[in-house]
Amino acid sequence: MKPEIHPAYHAVEVTCSCGNTFTTGTTYGKDKLMIEVCAECHPFYTGKQKVLDSAGQIEKFNKRFGGKK
Repeated sequence: MKPEIHPAYHAVEVTCSCGNTFTTGTTYGKDKLMIEVCAECHPFYTGKQKVLDSAGQIEKFNKRFGGKK
């Protein structure tokens, strides 16, 4: 690697809007980073994700193609 062309890699404290705080390594230029969503509050990771069926699309699909093999 060429010297002095890579950004400095250091630890940064990440704070989520839900209040969760953790430390990670980054090339971000500041010591603190504010984020809106993290693994503690994101619905995909918490298991609270909702699947929305707009206007019965799943039933409509099953009615058309459900009996075919």
